[in-house]
Parts: sequence; structure tokens; C-alpha cells
Amino acid sequence: MRRFFVDSEQIDDRKINIIGKDVKHIRDVLRLIEGDSIEISSNGINHVCVIEEIFKDKIVVYILESITGQHEPSIEVILYQAIAKGNKMDLIIQKATEIGVKEFHIVSTNRSIVKISDKRKENLRIERLLSIAEEAAKQSKRDYIPKVEGIYDFEHILNILKDEDNIIVAYEDEENIGMKEILKDIKGHRINLVIGPEGGFETYEIEKLKDIGANIVSLGPRILRTETAGLVASTMILYELGDMGVIL
Repeated sequence: MRRFFVDSEQIDDRKINIIGKDVKHIRDVLRLIEGDSIEISSNGINHVCVIEEIFKDKIVVYILESITGQHEPSIEVILYQAIAKGNKMDLIIQKATEIGVKEFHIVSTNRSIVKISDKRKENLRIERLLSIAEEAAKQSKRDYIPKVEGIYDFEHILNILKDEDNIIVAYEDEENIGMKEILKDIKGHRINLVIGPEGGFETYEIEKLKDIGANIVSLGPRILRTETAGLVASTMILYELGDMGVIL
């Protein structure tokens, strides 16, 4: 059954008004008709619905059943990802959403190849990434669409992280401490994962992260691309802390 997301304001008693781009997708792409069933997710509640009426600018569905979502990880992985070039960011957002990342913060570091100084271009980039996160959330049956924030400079991210616990930084020059070693002592359900750019972190950036209590870890003996590192590290975290497996 196809899943779509709506804001709570679109729900009126037992009916939901679907608006925006999903109307065209449901009507013209999926070619669903009145009487077909779909799933609507809002604020972690999944509604099994039947299509009642299809209009040009909205689709009205009737709620048959409402169920609390069970597809979100109990562990919240917040990914601070250095901005990557080309379509690499699209891939990161899409696959990390499927894996279960809760929230994304896009970071500009000293070695970041991509530099966006135009606010309009930045907003358009974030809108695109949000759209990708939404589509990936639909496909993977997430109960929430992950947030996508940014693009922030490195100092701004340090300011956000300084009040956080459980900061993990993947760093190619770390040789002694692995992810598993750090995770065995983790307390709490929120993990802040920091991934560097194509050229890696500067030494001074790592030192500043250490100063706010970050754990610097290796992801193994092979050097991973930035678009691979966040996906691998997120999977490690969710697997080791018990999220990936059979739901009993």
C-alpha cells in the first residue's frame, strides 16, 4: 500500500485532505481511483484510508484505521554531513533515510569542495534534499520524514554540538579506537554522527571536536568516500545498539 505524509492540519475528524504535489502523483502517475486504499502518515500515526473524492487540487480520503507507527528506530542518529559535490548529497540523504537516520545537518568545512554563498541557491539545495528525504521515507515506510538543516559553517556546528552528548566523529587518521568500542559505553538514545568532506577533516577541526567531547573513531582499515562513510557508520550504530533486526 502506498504511503504519503500530511500535516496534522490536513486531518479533519475521519477525513484527510491531500494537497500539493501528491495530488498529481496519486491521480496521474499512480492512477489511483475512488475506492482505492492508501496509507497516510502524520506525526508518527499511520492511517489506513480509502479514497473518497478526487479533485483537481486535492484528494479527500476517509480514515478506516489509525495505528501508532512502529518503523522508527529507538536510537536517534543525527548525521552532521560535510557537503559533498555533484549528486553525492542526494545519495547520502536518500540512503541514510532508508537506513533510519533521524535528522541531517549539512556542514561546510575547510576542505569542502562545494562552497555555496548564495542564500537562494542554498535554500533550493535544501528544498531538493528535503524532497529526496520525503520520497525515501515513503518508499521505506518511515513514520516521519527526517529533517534536513543547513548549510552551516563548521563553527556553527561546534556551537550546536557543544551541549550534546554522544558525539562520534569518523576520521581516517584514527588508528586505535573503533566504533564498537565507543558504542559499548554509550548512554542515551541520541547519537550525533559527524562525517567529513571528500578531502577529510583538517587536524585543527578534529582538535576542536575533541575539545567539546567528541569521540574520534576509525571505520576500519580502508578509506571510505564521504558518501559511503555516513551510511556505513549509521548502519554500525543502529546494528550495534539493537535497532536492525526482527521486530517481535
